[in-house]
Amino acid sequence: MINAVNDGVWSGTWVAQRLGLELMGDDELTELLGLALRRNPKRAHLLVSNVLGKHVPQSPSVVYGYGFALGRRVRELLGTEEADEAVVLGYAETATGLGHSVADGIGSAPYLHSTRRPVAGVTAAGGFEESHSHATSHLLLPENPALLAGDGPLVLVDDEFSTGNTVLNTVRDLHARYPRRRYVVVALVDMRSAADAGRLEEFAAEIGARVDLVAAASGTVRLPEGVLEKGQALVARYEAESAAGGASSAAGASGPVAQFPAPLEGVHRSAPSGARGTARQAPTDPHPAVRRIDLLWPRDLPDGGRHGFTPAHRARLEAALPTMAARLAEALPPGARRVHVLGFEELMYAPLRLARELEQVVEAEVRYSTTTRSPVLAVDDPGYAIRSRMTFPAHDDPADGPGERYAYNVAGAGFDAVVAVVDSAADTPELHAPDGLLAQLAVHTPHVLLAVVPSYVPERPSMLPEPLRGPAFSSYAPEEVGWLLQDLSDVTLEAPTEEREEAIQSGGAHYAESLPVEYQPSEQYQELFHAALGTTATRIAQAVGAVTELVLAERSPRPVLVSLARAGTPVGVLMRRWAQFRHGLDLPHYAVSIVRGRGIDANALRWLAAHHDPADVVFVDGWTGKGAITRELADAIEEFEASDGITGFDPEIAVLADPGSCVRTYGTREDFLIPSACLNSTVSGLISRTVLRADLVGPHDFHGAKFYRELAGADVSVDFLDAVAACFPEVTEAVDAQAKELLSADRAPTWEGWAAVERISEEYGIHDVNLVKPGVGETTRVLLRRVPWKILARAGAGADLDHVRLLAEQRGVPVEEVGELPYTCVGLIHPRYTRGATGADGKAVNV
Repeated sequence: MINAVNDGVWSGTWVAQRLGLELMGDDELTELLGLALRRNPKRAHLLVSNVLGKHVPQSPSVVYGYGFALGRRVRELLGTEEADEAVVLGYAETATGLGHSVADGIGSAPYLHSTRRPVAGVTAAGGFEESHSHATSHLLLPENPALLAGDGPLVLVDDEFSTGNTVLNTVRDLHARYPRRRYVVVALVDMRSAADAGRLEEFAAEIGARVDLVAAASGTVRLPEGVLEKGQALVARYEAESAAGGASSAAGASGPVAQFPAPLEGVHRSAPSGARGTARQAPTDPHPAVRRIDLLWPRDLPDGGRHGFTPAHRARLEAALPTMAARLAEALPPGARRVHVLGFEELMYAPLRLARELEQVVEAEVRYSTTTRSPVLAVDDPGYAIRSRMTFPAHDDPADGPGERYAYNVAGAGFDAVVAVVDSAADTPELHAPDGLLAQLAVHTPHVLLAVVPSYVPERPSMLPEPLRGPAFSSYAPEEVGWLLQDLSDVTLEAPTEEREEAIQSGGAHYAESLPVEYQPSEQYQELFHAALGTTATRIAQAVGAVTELVLAERSPRPVLVSLARAGTPVGVLMRRWAQFRHGLDLPHYAVSIVRGRGIDANALRWLAAHHDPADVVFVDGWTGKGAITRELADAIEEFEASDGITGFDPEIAVLADPGSCVRTYGTREDFLIPSACLNSTVSGLISRTVLRADLVGPHDFHGAKFYRELAGADVSVDFLDAVAACFPEVTEAVDAQAKELLSADRAPTWEGWAAVERISEEYGIHDVNLVKPGVGETTRVLLRRVPWKILARAGAGADLDHVRLLAEQRGVPVEEVGELPYTCVGLIHPRYTRGATGADGKAVNV
């Protein structure tokens, strides 16, 4: 039965009358929702669900039934074939149990929920912001990243769909990383305003995907002017009265106030047995009123969807539930008529299923709700949804530090017993403290039972593989570089350039999931490479020396060079050679993968942290364009620190050339021809660009790459290195002078390259900075790997662009001279490319 009313009064009456709110919509809306006020600077009112199991104790069968029924509706909407490919994503903390129930209703869908609890050793696969919430940041921490990488429908579940901002933020983040064709949004109530109603459809059209909405009921809240300020004033007034110990009228009391008993002595309680996880030693000073129940939770069974919950996990849970519920039933006091199962913040599904199973085997009335982080005003009035509030300290060592937590409508509800279900990460001294949750429950019920579900943490591999080295992998000598990659040489990954471009721009594939067919240079083009090397080797040698001296002076006296594969690798080898030539240093050098939109290889960082001091690591790349990888690396290091707790890596990249003015550590900021940009694998140790694809790269694998052994006859990798290194003796004095000048100069990035790219993107009607590739090196890549539209060349540019002009002529791409250009040249990828498509100027691409 739904507790829609208290004493015949709708539980939203109190707020509606005082703030002038109106709840309009389906007939069942007032049965599903009440209203309360919350301490939140962004939104005054709170829609309190009667069927969610968060703030209002409810029959667990009702709570589970609503989610399961929504899942059945999703299955009908999708059809059997698409439903069997669906993945469900629930929102923390409020909808973790609802989302899991929806996944059960769909039947075969794996489930993942977002979390606000970082877990050491687990890399975030994404994140987003919930703008109106009291705690906004969400993380996605799947044990297997492939969970989000499929192309089946993604079902997003929240308790209410109000503005749509949270869903749009989620889809925007995930679609950039894991594009798919279809999304389904599920909510108990759709409460969008008329102004917000069309945003979802517009966004779906923008990303080229279908988005459906499934809700149990719909309506809107009409808010009068000044409602936020009026609500805040009401909250301040009633909380001040509560703190003063006054205001006992029915319309104003803050509800039963928990009294904290003195510390009590008790017997030692054994730690919970069961799954691998983060179980701690149980406190030794329990209150006699609290009894610990060992559920015999199945070993290695996740406690919820924080890291993913598969159909196989569901089958194991279903098989174990009868035994666990029987143990709870045996522990209940004889004659108990009203029993409450209290879950814990994000841990909603496990206690819900335990409560529902318990409801089937005992005669007592069973109710279910959970604790929460959300601060809500309590008013003991029949027309108000939150009649009582217990406040207690956080007890799970949260990442955002200590703070208050709450349990609503439990105090004063007359329960004969309360079963508190927490995960082992939350079974801390704070839980058992005199002012903790258990002590406060003991004030309001004669029997408190504690059931601890072991917190599931994905296993990490005991050892990551050693770096790959030549000649088995790459044509470089083994001491020159170690590749923190896995060898995918036997996998067919190449696709025609036009097919790749169409798939990338349509959102059907990420560029890192396949490889372009390796460009085989003509004899004329090879002659250009050797001519360029002959004229620029000295210039490159001076830049190599200068950037290496900056690194040694400012970053570390014995740096660990970590090149961003693959363009950074030849530069890293040359920097290592300079350090050996000039200072007698034998520096470690590795190559790692970084992928735009997906970040750096976290397993490579873990390997580096296990073998070197992260503070000594210096990331190396060939050159900067607009600075996208610079930003990608900074974001990736921040995510890695949050997920693994490993700090010390400096995201600042050292580059040979910084024409985009994106970094502080560089050899030059001139945009000139670096011959290694002219070729692909044949100047990079015969190694392909790196690959990140979920079916090939698991959660404990390095990113992949191929070794093109068959191209050995065309390989000039070592020739390039030797030609530049041969110039080291003649540039020593120039390097010393240049390094001294750079060390005393203001090298703060201006990001003028990024600004130029944004301007060019708009001027040429492209409207996507990812399709604008500035600088000689990036322009060359466009011509070798992508579908070029046109090349912008600085007027008067000379031999630095000979190879660009030749490639453009071979591909039928126009070269347009531009008077004022901060780069020597800029390559424009064909916008909105499909085979046979036209560009922004109406001209068909010539491929």
